[in-house]
Amino acid sequence: MKEKKKPTRKTVLKVLFIIYALLSIVLTLRFIDGLLARDYAKIAKFIPLNDGWDITINDQSWQNISLDTFRFEPVDKGDIITMQRTFPADMDCSGQALILQINQTAVKVFLDGEQIYEYGWDRMAANKTVGSGYQPIEFPSEYASKTLTLQFAVSEDNAFSSFEPIRIYKWKNFYRSMLTEHRVPLFIGCFLTIFGLVVCCITVFALLISGKYSRILCISLFSVCIGLWTLCYYNVLLIFSMPLYTSCLLEYLTLYLAPVPLIFYLREDVRALNRPFMNRIYRCLLVGQIFATSLFLGLHAVDLLHCAATLKYMQVLILCHLVFAIIVEFWNLRISRQIVHRLFLIGMLVLSACVGYDLVFYSFNRYLGIAISSTKGIACVGLVIFITMLLISFYIDMTQKMMQETERNFLIKSAYTDELTQIHNRRYCMEYMTRIKEMENPNYTVICFDLNNLKVTNDTLGHAQGDILIKSAAVVIANAFESHGIVARMGGDEFIAIIETDDFEEISALIGEFQNNVRKKNEEIPDLNLSIAFGYASCSPKEYNIEKIYHIADGKMYENKQAMKKSSLGSDD
Repeated sequence: MKEKKKPTRKTVLKVLFIIYALLSIVLTLRFIDGLLARDYAKIAKFIPLNDGWDITINDQSWQNISLDTFRFEPVDKGDIITMQRTFPADMDCSGQALILQINQTAVKVFLDGEQIYEYGWDRMAANKTVGSGYQPIEFPSEYASKTLTLQFAVSEDNAFSSFEPIRIYKWKNFYRSMLTEHRVPLFIGCFLTIFGLVVCCITVFALLISGKYSRILCISLFSVCIGLWTLCYYNVLLIFSMPLYTSCLLEYLTLYLAPVPLIFYLREDVRALNRPFMNRIYRCLLVGQIFATSLFLGLHAVDLLHCAATLKYMQVLILCHLVFAIIVEFWNLRISRQIVHRLFLIGMLVLSACVGYDLVFYSFNRYLGIAISSTKGIACVGLVIFITMLLISFYIDMTQKMMQETERNFLIKSAYTDELTQIHNRRYCMEYMTRIKEMENPNYTVICFDLNNLKVTNDTLGHAQGDILIKSAAVVIANAFESHGIVARMGGDEFIAIIETDDFEEISALIGEFQNNVRKKNEEIPDLNLSIAFGYASCSPKEYNIEKIYHIADGKMYENKQAMKKSSLGSDD
């Protein structure tokens, strides 16, 4: 029975650091959340104005209506809606900000027949978008017993089929109350936007080095789009006094652009399937998304057809992307069963569920006037989970690829490296010579080396001492010539250097450096007796053939070896 492997100290420290980091994030977020939510019960007080309305939509009228239960057919462009109610005489007049939820309508506000506010009528007359979102309106401090009249002009078809709650807040409390209620989207939107921008800037420079970071660029761009969309969708940007139509335009812009980087992210996974029809579907979806985004935004820019009218078509296209992505990841999971595909699939399923919920909620609320749940806008939570899964899967994928690349580089290095000396081997040298043969008018010099006394050393002192002699020879040759070309071991006691020069003075200087290295090595290691014969030959206008130059240098090396033998009184090879 195998013993269980105990976790190493390094692994334990990593786990403890991850736990510490997560606890730090959770505690920090709880602290910030506590600051925002402090005194919320006091600042969230408002005067509801949902009851007692007389409403006219075109030619139809209703009396004493409660906005909580009132439903009607979806209104279209050009419809006029008038709402009127009278404040009680004992009304608490402490509030000063009337909060309306604008849904693609221009609005005029009257108090006892006197107009106190107007928005969107000039834009509607110019056929420009009006936008949707909260609209705080400055209200008189005294309005008891007065009659409030709201007049709306609808700017888009199927704009809405019910009214949002109308309230009166204190000015100083409204924005803080809104931020507190939407603090989760605020955190998520700010995080996704800042994270995406930072990673995008870093990745742009990283792409100059390697294209393998393209997927992280897709994640960062997607994160920026979704972060800005979240801030706009929940009206968080209104605290910066951004015009309603600008915030609405940014919301549509980011929503329409968000699928593009997501589709590019899927490209590698689609290719991995090796299915021609899936590639064709992918190209159709990519082209369709780019075309639809360009067309819809272009039509909006020239005010021919606003994004509010094309939103339903974009929603269908986004759903097609989600379904396609789920199919791609399911298929990849069946083929490879890699964890990156599992993570992506989990994130995509969560995202699809959250987006599907929000689309159903939006459709019921807009076209039927029914709020199917008090919870809305959970798509941002699904998006955070999805982006987290993307980052984890990207990290795992990159780690696996780096390990594969490291292994590949190791195998390549092993194939071209001499195991004993760690310099190039004969195979690398022969391929290098082939590359030189293909060059026009190269300048090079071939230097051949032969280690003396290797056989005597192996026979008398052992092969371990012989290996020291070989490695010492490789060191002195490489130190002198490697920075000027290549150095390789051709086998046994033979070495070669090919340097990129044919200048006689430069070659002589390098030879002198080599001989000096041999002397220093013998002084460094007692009883080493390092001795190396050499010979060299350079290319010339008459002879460029590397193989002939090599044979000439080898012949000169042999002559030098014989001369060294004679001078050493006949020492054995």
